[in-house]
Amino acid sequence: MRTIIIDDEPLARSLLLELLEAEKDIEIVAECGDGFEALKAIQDLQPDLIFLDIQMPKITGFEMLELLENPPRVVFTTAYDEYALKAFEVNALDYLLKPLNPERLSKSLQKIRQQKDNNSEDLRGKVLQLPEQMQRIVVKMNGNIKILPLPEIFYLESADDYVKVHTHDKYYLKHQTMNNFEQQLPMHQFVRVHRSCLVNVQHIHKVDLYEKDQYCVVLRNDVRLPVSRSGYGKLKVVLGI
Repeated sequence: MRTIIIDDEPLARSLLLELLEAEKDIEIVAECGDGFEALKAIQDLQPDLIFLDIQMPKITGFEMLELLENPPRVVFTTAYDEYALKAFEVNALDYLLKPLNPERLSKSLQKIRQQKDNNSEDLRGKVLQLPEQMQRIVVKMNGNIKILPLPEIFYLESADDYVKVHTHDKYYLKHQTMNNFEQQLPMHQFVRVHRSCLVNVQHIHKVDLYEKDQYCVVLRNDVRLPVSRSGYGKLKVVLGI
């Protein structure tokens, strides 16, 4: 199995490399110190398996997986056990706590070999469905990765199987559903004003009545968005009107 080790700690990478070198069916094709480096390596080398740290600088292990079109099989390695449930929700093969225990790693490899014939094509979708509250949105455009802090996002708009994430003067496509964004974005900041729109209330300039009982929000960049009856009720609660 062609394998990549992804961890920002050189000592952790070295230890795992040493343990895996004894395994005849494991070929280490790359070591990566952050998620951006790992994305390129995965794209170029097409590994069968990755050992992935969760807490890394720049982007987390979960955010890195979200950017992959066809993620390989993944084993998470981390010093924090609070991510265990989330790891298995994204269909990880295993979850190893640091410092790595050789016996525990051996059991993990046995499990991987048993599941070797299973594919992981559902992994990307499961990553996108995690109900953890977002603090930022990571997007990919023309091969470039951009991290959007929530205050920079004006609104989100549904577009078939994608969502357009709008900033002041441009938008980015994200392969995710509006329902997932609604579950993950802070409720006090992003309001589903319409079935097709989630609005950052920090960028609302005013709420206009344009027909009887029909409203629209006007954003600070002059974009006007429709507001449904239920959306208006949510806005009233959040804005205190």
